[in-house]
Amino acid sequence: MRADPPTAQIHPWIFPSKPWSRVLADFAGPVSGKMYFVLVDAYSKYPEVVQMKSTTAEATVKDLREVFSRHGLPEILVTDNGPQFTSKELADFCLTTGIMHRTSSAYKPSTNGQAERVIQVLKSALRQAEVLKQDAETVLQRYLPSYHITPHSTTGIAPSVLLMRRKLRIRLDLIFPSFTKKVEVEQESMACVEIG
Repeated sequence: MRADPPTAQIHPWIFPSKPWSRVLADFAGPVSGKMYFVLVDAYSKYPEVVQMKSTTAEATVKDLREVFSRHGLPEILVTDNGPQFTSKELADFCLTTGIMHRTSSAYKPSTNGQAERVIQVLKSALRQAEVLKQDAETVLQRYLPSYHITPHSTTGIAPSVLLMRRKLRIRLDLIFPSFTKKVEVEQESMACVEIG
């Protein structure tokens, strides 16, 4: 008859001091029969999404190696307590690469909130593709660059700028003239006037 005990207060993670130092990872799916491995940089909010054929511990470590080969090794990897993440294979991988592996609290997905948020947005985009009868891979390939260049609500800066120190070029950039091309054209026209 007693009331439920008060829920434990969640202590937020300390904001990292540099990009790719703490990475959060989780699985999304199945969505349209496919599983996705989502990694999010806690500093820049930059997501990496890998479609998984298998979600075994070996496949998870293989995909971690692939993503880390592009961005480097993080200092901390945060995951939930799924079997892939509590496996000996992942523990050995983290030990040999010097990555500190932290797991979120059991039954508290909010402690891995950034990965969970990206998963929600990803699932929404993939479900929309299914309803509109579009190819999921194509939708994902269009969705991620847009996410990477859109200023994040928390930081106010695009994830690609915080992670890579540059804004990624996308198709939308074709309608805006490049300032360097504009300067080149003006310099050429000035050179022609001086010569003539």
